[in-house]
Amino acid sequence: MKNTLYIEGGYPLHGQVRISGAKNAALVLIAASIMAEGETILDNVPRIRDVEVLVQLLEDLGVKVGWNEDGSLSICPPAKLKTRTSYELSKKLRASNLLLGALLGSQSEAQVSMPGGCDIGSRPMDLHIKGVQALGAEVDLEYGYINARVTKPSGGRVYLDFPSVGATENIMMMAAKTPGQTVIENAAKEPEIVDLANFLNSMGARIRGAGTDVIRIEGVSTLKAGRYAIIPDRIEAGTYMVAAAITGGEILVENVIPTHLHPIIAKLQETGTRVEEVKQGVLVRAVRPINPVDIKTLPYPGFPTDMQSQMMALLCYAQGSSIIVENVFENRFQVVDELKRMGARIKVEGHTAVVEGGTRLCGAKVRATDLRAGAALVLAALAAEGETEIEEAGHIFRGYENIEEKLKNLGAKIR
Repeated sequence: MKNTLYIEGGYPLHGQVRISGAKNAALVLIAASIMAEGETILDNVPRIRDVEVLVQLLEDLGVKVGWNEDGSLSICPPAKLKTRTSYELSKKLRASNLLLGALLGSQSEAQVSMPGGCDIGSRPMDLHIKGVQALGAEVDLEYGYINARVTKPSGGRVYLDFPSVGATENIMMMAAKTPGQTVIENAAKEPEIVDLANFLNSMGARIRGAGTDVIRIEGVSTLKAGRYAIIPDRIEAGTYMVAAAITGGEILVENVIPTHLHPIIAKLQETGTRVEEVKQGVLVRAVRPINPVDIKTLPYPGFPTDMQSQMMALLCYAQGSSIIVENVFENRFQVVDELKRMGARIKVEGHTAVVEGGTRLCGAKVRATDLRAGAALVLAALAAEGETEIEEAGHIFRGYENIEEKLKNLGAKIR
């Protein structure tokens, strides 16, 4: 398995790149597919490691899953599924926790292993558990498993203390097949939530309000499978937009929904980068010098935590100091030590990082600590002097489809 990337920096990237389906939408839609009767066909599914692990998890539960010749993914669940997820597979994937709501919705019981994934801070399951309990699930925790069973399902009112994406999704899935009305207050508003609602509604669910902070769901008895195309990945798009800015290049980013990118576009424009919405997508042109900017990560429609590391790499080249405040995940600054190996000047105190720009980074041996840190190191390496060796690049392949090939097509020297 490829686990090291070598990148020779200093080449401006030019050309166009087509964005794949959204990782975070694909994972929840694949999980939700087990609730439907019949064969679900999903288009625009990215062939990334996280998707492959979730496919293995479903197969382990007894679901028939296969890739079709046209690149779509076919999911066919039996009437009766296994309800206990594999510990070995779950620890590789944060999104394995989405099987809690999907299994409770389809089988009325679930034994879901505590999830793994990137170590970017604590991502507790308490809001997920509170949500399913409000709909009638009895939950107990033992040896790293969440055991849940529903004997008297009924819709309920759930107020989320924090607009958690995963908790909102788990409650939506369970509520879609729970009798009565469920109301989720302070719900997450991410585009992936809207995509899940549209997908479930296409199968016969009755969900209103997705994309606002109050979601109302009328439970239905059955969901009928169909065909559905996943939205494009706004974080992958943002990463290639930064690639144009950091290397001094020009990239047309195709297959995007520009409204999903507005928080990223706004910050890039503040750096001086030219970003233009065109018919085929978004055209990004680098401008020098790069202006310093301040960033605060917030739940959507705020600036996404998943783009914070990539912007940090860009701000290493800005003329002046930038301040980044991370409000979502406390371990998001692990990338700082790796960027410092390349010559970056960054000071971290608590949830705040001060990036002193104006230095040209140099190639070095670095390590990807998580998915987005890995993407940030790729960007830093593309603009650095000399060759950078990125170890544990497996993290990057978890979330970026064909990243090597896409960057090569834009003129990067990567192997």
